[in-house]
Amino acid sequence: MTSDHARFFVFLVFLVFFVQFVDRFLGSAKSDPRINTNDFMKLPPEQRSLLLNAWRTNNRVTTFLIENISDALWVAAVPGAPRRSVRMIAGHIHNARCMWIKTLGLGHGILSPCVVNRHKVGRKELILALGRSGRGIADLLKLGSEHGGTIPASSSYAWRNLPLDVGHVLTYFVAHEGHHRGQIVMIARQVGHRLPVEVTGGLWQWSKRAKE
Repeated sequence: MTSDHARFFVFLVFLVFFVQFVDRFLGSAKSDPRINTNDFMKLPPEQRSLLLNAWRTNNRVTTFLIENISDALWVAAVPGAPRRSVRMIAGHIHNARCMWIKTLGLGHGILSPCVVNRHKVGRKELILALGRSGRGIADLLKLGSEHGGTIPASSSYAWRNLPLDVGHVLTYFVAHEGHHRGQIVMIARQVGHRLPVEVTGGLWQWSKRAKE
């Protein structure tokens, strides 16, 4: 046996013993009620911060749009769907957040904010509500970050259309709100209440929104 082969053999023996040691250590930790195994599963603080900061920026972008909708656009009917209004679409964003917070968080002590009346809510009221639901979504992401990057499924989660790892959860919520932000911008053009360039462009100034 050459020296290289000998060193490789020693390395393999060490690796086998190391794997066995780790397996026994983690196995005893899981069976020991004095040890909180979640401590081994939490995401690193920097990854958790990245997730939360990205969500907070998205929340700020949504709020920025609501702040800049005129009174006339707020009550405008959706072309082709006259029973719906911009107000109702905006209110839906908050109410959808509340639904998910209740579905995924209630069993873990995360309380859902109250929904708004989509037919009557005002912009100032909705902006405050978005602040509350934004914090609720952040709490869900924190929950997942403390459980190995995945939100523990609750019995009320029956739809099962969304993987509960925090990457999918964050992307799903951001995509949903991006869809409705674009919908409102399009409706504004269609009904003759085009939003200023500073507003439509501002929806993409995420570095600026992140600092607000």
